[in-house]
Amino acid sequence: QVQLVESGGGLVQPGGSLRLSCAASGRIISINVMGWYRQGPGKQRELVAHITRGGNTNYADSVKGRFTISRDNAKNTVYLQMNNLKPEDTAVYYCNADLSSFALGGLPRRSDYWGQGTQVTVSS
Repeated sequence: QVQLVESGGGLVQPGGSLRLSCAASGRIISINVMGWYRQGPGKQRELVAHITRGGNTNYADSVKGRFTISRDNAKNTVYLQMNNLKPEDTAVYYCNADLSSFALGGLPRRSDYWGQGTQVTVSS
């Protein structure tokens, strides 16, 4: 069974920084794309950034120049460094991974997995 566990959320003042981490565990064969999404109060979930296994990245326009996504393939972990945080960045941040794993019975399968979410609050 695959699990994604996030950490690093919290309360920060405007202009501050936070670093989110997400570690994938289980019978993983390989991880293709890893990403971060967020859902603010009363809003739909939106893509923040994603990164391929080879290191290619994509960012939402609203976070370009402030957030940096990275990953450690050896640790099956993705990070999101968030700088110059703004109140509008307040949201629950979710980790996502498109990965291949061994399912029950030992057969490989590719699927999409989500973490449980971590709250980020930007407020003075």
